[in-house]
Amino acid sequence: METVILVVVIALVVIGALGGLIVGSRKRKQLPPPPPAAPDITAPPAEPHVGDEAETPREEPRRTIEEVDLPEGSAGAPVAVEEPPSLVEAPAIEIPEPTAGRLVRLRARLSRSQNALGKGLLTLLSREHLDEDTWEEIEDTLLTADVGVQPTQELVERLRERVKVLGTRTPDELRGLLREELLNLLGTDFDRTVKTEPEASKPGIVMVVGVNGTGKTTTTGKLARVLVADGRTVVLGAADTFRAAATEQLQTWGDRVGAFTVRGPDGGDPASVAFDAVKEGKEMGYDVVLIDTAGRLHTKTGLMDELGKVKRVVEKHAPLDEVLLVLDATTGQNGLVQARVFAEVVDITGIVLTKLDGTAKGGIVIAVQRELGVPVKLVGLGEGADDLAPFEPEAFVDALIGE
Repeated sequence: METVILVVVIALVVIGALGGLIVGSRKRKQLPPPPPAAPDITAPPAEPHVGDEAETPREEPRRTIEEVDLPEGSAGAPVAVEEPPSLVEAPAIEIPEPTAGRLVRLRARLSRSQNALGKGLLTLLSREHLDEDTWEEIEDTLLTADVGVQPTQELVERLRERVKVLGTRTPDELRGLLREELLNLLGTDFDRTVKTEPEASKPGIVMVVGVNGTGKTTTTGKLARVLVADGRTVVLGAADTFRAAATEQLQTWGDRVGAFTVRGPDGGDPASVAFDAVKEGKEMGYDVVLIDTAGRLHTKTGLMDELGKVKRVVEKHAPLDEVLLVLDATTGQNGLVQARVFAEVVDITGIVLTKLDGTAKGGIVIAVQRELGVPVKLVGLGEGADDLAPFEPEAFVDALIGE
């Protein structure tokens, strides 16, 4: 009996040991990997890390437009085609106002600001008794109008003689008397034409000089309009290289009337630009070359010397036909100081008086001509493009003393 129990116990132990081995082997067996998760289409693609091998690009077959399926509803739909940007139209060429009689047409504007001188003189001369005090007032009126000391003394002396001989003094007689004497001072025998037709070969060469603030660049542009109105072709030389605004301004004036503008780099050599302008004018067969120089302070000796250099360089091509000095009529006697210095450097041949409409000091015309011995050839009577007019002594005096 004991033997049977022992056998049963041994059998149970053996069965238990075998069961433990089976269970342990099951626990040690690796489970199969889980199925891969669906890719997240919203997540950004992983960036390659340092050392990763770049994938060799694969060429995919390209499909023609016939093989591409259009989305439903798009068949026959119009395709929007972007239109090319419209080209900027070039500015229309302007036709300047004719210059013949331009001063007469602007006479009303001139007389509004100038006839204070004429009316003042006529009022004084119409007094019943012309005593010494009255003649002193006449002198003061002329000096205030910037006629100048010497011309004033000459005018008063002649007026005294003629009034004494005349005896009776009706308004018409006084007006005629004053008109004659003013014309005598202005000079009617000056040649006031702007020389732009050289005898040898064109182009005519005109250099425009003056100090800053006199309206020199604007005057050069307006002079181009005067010449174009008279049927001339014009080249503009922007030799005021120290002011970028002056170059742009002159370019604009030229574009408006079809003039060709030669310009150089900002701060470049003015003489070089002037030389190139004359060269272009000769090669292209233009009639006139206008050279706008930098505004020179007459107290700066070095700058004035440079202006002389521009003149010498230009004359390597051909002699200058005109050197026009632009003066501001409102500067009065200070303008005469400027005129004196410029005349010593570049041999002034004519004067342009600007801002003559804004002052009652029209006598500067007489004074500056007397100072330089050269005529006033052009006057600026306003800010309009065609307000630069050839100077006509008769029209000027008529505006000065009124009707």
